[in-house]
Amino acid sequence: MKKTVLFLALSLSFLYANDNIEFNHSQTDSRKFPTSQEYILSYNNVIEKVKTSVVNISTQKNVNNNITSNPFMNDPFFREFFRNFGPRDIPQERIQRALGSGVIVSSDGYIVTNNHVVDGADKIVVSLVGDKKEYEAKLIGKDKKSDLAVIKIDAKNLNAITFYNSDKVKVGDITFAIGNPFGLNETITQGIVSATRRSGVGIVEYEDFIQTDASINPGNSGGALVNSAGELIGINSAILSKSGGNVGIGFAIPSNMVSTIASSLIKNGKYIRAYLGVNISDVSEDMSDFYNNNFGALITGVEDNTPAQKAGLKRGDLIISVDGKEVKSASELKNIVGSFKPNTTVKIKFLRDKKVKTVDVKLDSFDNASTNNGDVSYKGISVIDTNDGDGVLVSEVDPDSKAAMIGITKGDIIVQVETTEIKNIKDFIKATKGDMKKRIYIFRRGGIFAIVL
Repeated sequence: MKKTVLFLALSLSFLYANDNIEFNHSQTDSRKFPTSQEYILSYNNVIEKVKTSVVNISTQKNVNNNITSNPFMNDPFFREFFRNFGPRDIPQERIQRALGSGVIVSSDGYIVTNNHVVDGADKIVVSLVGDKKEYEAKLIGKDKKSDLAVIKIDAKNLNAITFYNSDKVKVGDITFAIGNPFGLNETITQGIVSATRRSGVGIVEYEDFIQTDASINPGNSGGALVNSAGELIGINSAILSKSGGNVGIGFAIPSNMVSTIASSLIKNGKYIRAYLGVNISDVSEDMSDFYNNNFGALITGVEDNTPAQKAGLKRGDLIISVDGKEVKSASELKNIVGSFKPNTTVKIKFLRDKKVKTVDVKLDSFDNASTNNGDVSYKGISVIDTNDGDGVLVSEVDPDSKAAMIGITKGDIIVQVETTEIKNIKDFIKATKGDMKKRIYIFRRGGIFAIVL
């Protein structure tokens, strides 16, 4: 099996005052050639300015290795009593440590990093460039669907990074990845933007990556991807590699997505996405003939009592733009809609019967989404209702997910999660909330078996 190794990294910058959060956005054109009076071309002045905005993050997690099925061995008294009878008979606790990076986004200590860097950590410690003191950080909020998180340390007068408008990033722009690969602090690697708006990678649910060939390695997770002016264009999020080392294919969460999500995490501790209420798919080249050779997000279903239904959208409509942002694929529509706040009214342009139409749609909150007809994704699987009240049907399985590795296949029916009997998608959503491992009971070929996911 080909092994895809994903590593992540990030960065960002805020001005935070008077309970209002504003991003420190650049007004300059980053593609102007840097001037110098010297013969040696160098970006030292840019790097020196921005590297103190990137921090080192180390985490600790207490892991309980239960190497026995005897429930009495989970009792501290019995563990102590049988300590001398050999390690095979007692559970062992150990501390799992990990390294990552983060980006200072406000002068008073807010830091953005990847969710996977701090997820489940019992202790988060931050080290600043040029400061020997270690700061214990508090988790402010996290968004697993984009792999972003915000932490805070008790410090003042920090160097907050400046944001660049990631919509203006172009293929060929010079990039610098800043972080702590393999624990080597203040490491800078250089490359270019290889691609923009990259999705379908299978790393997280919401993908709109900037692709770069700047070297990104373990420990870069949560570090900054900056342009030649030292402005943040993205959060180094992942690499694709068979060996675990850099092969020149790295991905960064674009700064505009970071700023939207992180500001909500700071204000509210969570990020709630807007919701349209459609099932969508990509358009094949043959099918594009029916839509004047346009590509976009094809509506394959409209859910009842949703913003899409209220606005009159129908199956067969091809959405080609939202508020002026071009839509070329289903994943792009998902990302664009998810970037808006609930109750926002947007102008959707679509094709119906080869005629361009526009409609204003007031988006709802994803928390209020109807789930009767739509599919739901969870840890690499997509499920839909069976329509008979006896579980949910696995409609898709990401081949690179853990779900696929442990044997979940398309066509399986999930009938129970932990102690909750599953009759429909609504039951499934409630039962799968949270990040803890869960026992999932699956019906297949006349029998029921359990797995842990």
